[in-house]
Amino acid sequence: MNEQIDERDKGVNDQALQRPGAKLLMTHPGVGPVTALATDVFLGAPARFEDGKAVVSYVGMIPSEYSSGGQQRLGGLSKQGNPFLRFLWCEAAVHAVRRDPELQRFYRRKLAQKGLGKARVAAARKLGIRLWIMLRDQIDYQEFCRRGQMRQKNGGACAGMPEVGHSPAMQ
Repeated sequence: MNEQIDERDKGVNDQALQRPGAKLLMTHPGVGPVTALATDVFLGAPARFEDGKAVVSYVGMIPSEYSSGGQQRLGGLSKQGNPFLRFLWCEAAVHAVRRDPELQRFYRRKLAQKGLGKARVAAARKLGIRLWIMLRDQIDYQEFCRRGQMRQKNGGACAGMPEVGHSPAMQ
């Protein structure tokens, strides 16, 4: 049985190395060949998504909503997308928070605020947005971090997070 598993692992690794997008994604800490290949295949052309929210909505990592009478109530995950990709992102996020300092700070903050399960899903969602950005811009993890540091110095949004415009309510 171990021989068959090793053979399948080698096949997945070979396929991941043949795809340029999967190769880029494997540079992110915590993302292995299976997660990189699945993300590259299931997301397809990254340009078809308008922003990170559209990506996580496609995968099903947004809360379901029960709203009526001007009151917004958010529920659990919608789970409308690919369950395998959601699973892989959640597993990869557990490993990524150990190796990426910015993701670790985010995870610890969410852990204190919301608890273990919600913190893991929040980290997985953020990881998914990061992977989409890396695919969209065709950059590796080092370039992603460099761009994130430049945006922080210039007062922009943090890496992996979209810039937020000023809403009329804030003016």
